Amino acid sequence: MEKWSKQMVHTTRGIFEVFTKGKGQPLCVTHHYSEYNDTGDYFADIFTDQHKVYLVNLREAGNSVKASEPYELSLLETVFDLEAIREALKLPSWSFAGHSIGGVIGVMYGIHFSNKLNANILVGAAARDYATLSSTCIYNPAHPDFEYMQELIETLKCPDLSEEMRKEKSIERTQLSLHDPETHHQLFNKNIHKRMAVPRLNFFNRELQIFDVTKKLHLSSVKTFIACGKHDVQCPLEFSMEMYDLLPQAELVVFQESNHYPFLEEKELFIREVDRFMKS
Repeated sequence: MEKWSKQMVHTTRGIFEVFTKGKGQPLCVTHHYSEYNDTGDYFADIFTDQHKVYLVNLREAGNSVKASEPYELSLLETVFDLEAIREALKLPSWSFAGHSIGGVIGVMYGIHFSNKLNANILVGAAARDYATLSSTCIYNPAHPDFEYMQELIETLKCPDLSEEMRKEKSIERTQLSLHDPETHHQLFNKNIHKRMAVPRLNFFNRELQIFDVTKKLHLSSVKTFIACGKHDVQCPLEFSMEMYDLLPQAELVVFQESNHYPFLEEKELFIREVDRFMKS
């Protein structure tokens, strides 16, 4: 499998670790608390046939700059960091694609910098606190798998966890968000490995309690592709439908046989729909 190329990007807001792969129009991919390396990312890999993809380690992730103040880990500051990276790369504009909390970053990006985005792809995302407000979300205490998921997350935060145990617990965690858990080994069959940026996750868990930008969605003027699995237990479908109703230039595609990973669970259909959207 082709490795991603690493570069350290010097910006006005610090130095960021960025991995690139593919050819074509530029597209940025990141996740709020994932820590990437040269093995890449399943979501980012989807776009490398048609785009030059910039996979970004955010502040406190990988070898990127550390935060000197806690607020620098916020969603808004994260968007400012991405803009600084784009400017340092001398790109007049790029597209953005985010899955899950990466999609939440995309929501913020569209509100504040639509004029710098060619397109915005939001997969399994939300524009407000999805955990407290929906009992169908696995992060809500009313969900039957809530305790199990919390136990897995806390275990994965442990820095001294063995690689074998980390892999085992990561699989268990992912299976909770698949429409058919038995397909895990078929879907996740590449030598891709990444970690959590724990300081970012801890800050986000607090920020999520006050997160709601639904009244600002009308400010986003970029064309936006919203994708969600019908059975998504992390960011339930209702939140994608809400964004579709409130974003001026959005379309919504619901993947009937998917949970939180439609780009893998219905990969061929997902690629076709994204290609169609990008060419429209």
